[in-house]
Amino acid sequence: MTYAYAESTAVVGPLAPAAEPHSWDLCEHHAEKITAPLGWEMLRVDHIDIDDDEDLTALAEAVREAGRVTSGLIDSDEVARPDVNQRDVTNPAASLHPVHRTKRVAEERQRRRSHLRLVPDGDSAAE
Repeated sequence: MTYAYAESTAVVGPLAPAAEPHSWDLCEHHAEKITAPLGWEMLRVDHIDIDDDEDLTALAEAVREAGRVTSGLIDSDEVARPDVNQRDVTNPAASLHPVHRTKRVAEERQRRRSHLRLVPDGDSAAE
């Protein structure tokens, strides 16, 4: 399954030969049951005809390009992307799952702004 955030589209198809951002491998049971988020389009690709290299290449390019679109939650340069096989997905500090990543981004933003303070207006303090 691949999410194309820019097009609000989820694509469920054959397993990808290489890891791609915003892509997950699903078992057959979950691939049949999964639904797209509200307002999104769900595309199901059951079979890819390998005889037509041009269509297959176009599909691969579209999915690869969709994976390159970032969600804006975190800069790709800020986080070193460890090897997928070495990443501990159960560790919230290392996981790139959106739930954990969003919490880390919020904490980082709070930390960067923690030096800012609200200063009362001089006129209202005198009254």
